[in-house]
Amino acid sequence: MIGLIAAILCCISVLCSIATQSTEALSRAAVSSCSEAIELAISLAGTMALWGGLMRIAHKAGLTRFFARLLSPLTRRLFAGCSSKAVEYITMNLTANMLGISNAATPMGIEAVKEMNRQGGSSARRGIAMLTVLNTASIQLLPTTIGAMRAAHSAADPFDITLPILAVSIASAAAGCAMIYALHLKGRHCEDK
Repeated sequence: MIGLIAAILCCISVLCSIATQSTEALSRAAVSSCSEAIELAISLAGTMALWGGLMRIAHKAGLTRFFARLLSPLTRRLFAGCSSKAVEYITMNLTANMLGISNAATPMGIEAVKEMNRQGGSSARRGIAMLTVLNTASIQLLPTTIGAMRAAHSAADPFDITLPILAVSIASAAAGCAMIYALHLKGRHCEDK
């Protein structure tokens, strides 16, 4: 699907450059963008390796399990009606995301969704929607990817955006969770009729 979207965007770009008679500018932009993308990828690789390694050490040291225990009262409330096994996977997924270990978070999120699908029912559907919202909001205590990109573009303090990002992601997560509860209550009200 992404390949199709990229192909459509490329075709639109070519057609627009032909219509505006700026094919030379399109060619220059295509060549320079490719080299800039490679340079950015190489500059990000070192930073991502550093933070990924530190996060893996934190995971092996038990930091994710510690955060999981701290989050468990919240996750039990947000995911009420979901099985304890699903809540365990969800908690580990959210913890890994908060610590910036998205590679470790993805398998746990998939397992959580599988577990909720096995359970079925409206609480499982609400739980899957809630997990999707929380993963999309991406609450991170240390936004390593954005910090690395800012460092690659010579930002004076790459992590000075940490608090605003944290505030916005918490606000968006809260709004999303409120919407899911509102829609769930409305759906339950409609089922009662």
